[in-house]
Amino acid sequence: MLRSLSLALCLLAGAAPAQSVATSNGTGAVMRGLDKLTGRASDLELRSGETASFGRIEIALQECRYPEGDEAGDAFAFVTVREAGNPDPVFRGWMIASSPALNAMEHQRYDVWALRCTTS
Repeated sequence: MLRSLSLALCLLAGAAPAQSVATSNGTGAVMRGLDKLTGRASDLELRSGETASFGRIEIALQECRYPEGDEAGDAFAFVTVREAGNPDPVFRGWMIASSPALNAMEHQRYDVWALRCTTS
């Protein structure tokens, strides 16, 4: 998971693999959920450590990071997604706002992706 984040940061920054990108932590994130069956999409604002329900899934945000000094920059959110009543996660890992397919959640009915970090 962290390897995917490091690789994505290097690719997004156009940097050599040995170079790192400094990040800042947001206070939360804005996530978007899509119910592929009904076509309903909703934006969910979560604070770090918070869980929100969307249809039959629960989205828990551990943390959100963005490039240092660029609050509007690319968001990297670490989330855990579970189906209601099931303790095993459907997805657990980093979601990258500018490249949602890089580490996408595989679910037959729902899509979830990060839009941006929040700072207040």
